[in-house]
Amino acid sequence: MPLLSEKDRAYLQDMFNKQLVEPVKILYFFRLIGCDYCDDTRMILKEVSELSDKIEVEEHNVEEHKELAEKYGVDKVPATVILRGGEGDRDYGIRFFGIPSGYEFTSLIEAIIHVSRGETDLQEGTKEELSKIDRPVHIQVFITPTCPYCPRAVVLAHKMAIENENIRADMIESIEFPDLANHYRVYAVPKIVVNDVVEFEGALPEPQFLEKVVEVLEKTEA
Repeated sequence: MPLLSEKDRAYLQDMFNKQLVEPVKILYFFRLIGCDYCDDTRMILKEVSELSDKIEVEEHNVEEHKELAEKYGVDKVPATVILRGGEGDRDYGIRFFGIPSGYEFTSLIEAIIHVSRGETDLQEGTKEELSKIDRPVHIQVFITPTCPYCPRAVVLAHKMAIENENIRADMIESIEFPDLANHYRVYAVPKIVVNDVVEFEGALPEPQFLEKVVEVLEKTEA
C-alpha cells in the first residue's frame, strides 16, 4: 500500500517540476538483519523518486559496500545521503540517519530541493559568516518524527552544510538510536550537538543557531 496519498503525490510532483534544477542522487544504506526501519525508509525514498525523473535512488547494503559507507561517514542504518547528481556527484554533507517520516518527511523534501538547486535562502550575513569556516564542523540534530519543531532545526543545519563544504549536518532519529541519544543526553528534541563541544536544545532562529556554530570554532581555536 502506497505511503503517499494521490493528493500528496500530485502536490509533490508539481513542486519538483517547478523547483528541481539539477539531478539528485539519493544513496540509501541498509542492513538486511537488525534494522527495523530499513524497509519503511526504502519505501519512502522509492515513492519520492517516482515523482520526478531528476531523482535517482541507489541502494547499498552496508555490509557489502563498506568502503562506500565509510566514504560517506555512514556508521548506522537506515542512512540516506543526498547528493547533487549530474557530471560528478557533489556531496553537500547532508545525512539522514533513521527514517525520514512524520514531520521529518518535510526535511527530506527540502533537502532534495536545496541540493538540486545548489543554493539556499539563508540570510546574506549568515552566508558570509559560514564562508569563513575553514575547519570541519559536524552538526548532529536529534529528532523524533512526532516533533513539529524539529524540521526547522534539521533544515537549517542542512542549509548551512550546503553553504560550506566543511560542514556536515546529520538528522538522527533518537528512538532508533537510543545508545547514541543516551550518550548525548537527549532528553528533549530537537537537540543539536556541534563537534561534541557545544550542545543546545530547541529550534533556534537562524542568527542564534549561527552563533552556536561560531562558538564551537572559538572554543577549539586555543
